[in-house]
Amino acid sequence: MISVIIPVYNSEKTIEKSLISIKNQTWSGDFEILIVNDGSTDKSAEIIQNYQQKNPEQNITLIHQENVGVSRARNAALKIAKGDFIAFLDSDDEWLPQKTERQVQFLKDENLQIDFLTSLWNEKKVSFPYSVNNHNLVEINLKKLLLKITGQTSTAIFKRKILENTGFFDENQRYSEDANYWMRISEHNKMYLLAEDLVITGSGKKSFGSSGLSANLVEMEKGIQKNIKEMYQTNRINLAEYLFYFVISKLKYWVRPLRAKL
Repeated sequence: MISVIIPVYNSEKTIEKSLISIKNQTWSGDFEILIVNDGSTDKSAEIIQNYQQKNPEQNITLIHQENVGVSRARNAALKIAKGDFIAFLDSDDEWLPQKTERQVQFLKDENLQIDFLTSLWNEKKVSFPYSVNNHNLVEINLKKLLLKITGQTSTAIFKRKILENTGFFDENQRYSEDANYWMRISEHNKMYLLAEDLVITGSGKKSFGSSGLSANLVEMEKGIQKNIKEMYQTNRINLAEYLFYFVISKLKYWVRPLRAKL
């Protein structure tokens, strides 16, 4: 079974499409859909409940909480998830029909021994520091992640063992929280990206963050710098590496507004 984690905050215009994209999956196994309503003030909860009534064959659990952020929302679902595999889906994103079937095929391949697998999205291309191997896979590790984050949240699916050896999202982090989790996962697990376009992300999201919050460049940069510092403090990188990634991140921060105008 795949446990699908969906945090929802004011997603009345998109959540139904996300749920339909799970229903349309070609994977023949079972899904457990765990939706966490993070204090929405629109009609998100009503739309989800109406969808549940019309689609009783889908195993949907709706959890309500006050608005405390996407990390706590995901953790609330992760703590009750029962699936052998865990997948994330943001409430304004859609999976292409073959998404889970293709990824589970690789996760179950004993020769590859993959623990965590993402995919491409929105016709993105693989670029430096990543490269595609002869299995159409892209290896992900800490130092590559520190140079350039890859693996949009809704593309990720992983084995349950990661909850045991890595734990959960940092609930105090609201920006670049996905990148932080990916970096911590990389310590004990084999991570790859499948170089196939399997997800459509909505609302013009361009990078990591909770439902487009990465548009707040100042706060996003604070989150990135927090991640780099944490990797140094936990002895994942040395001082020279910390300074190197610190400078690279600052350069990207200064250049990013200029690139956005192009």
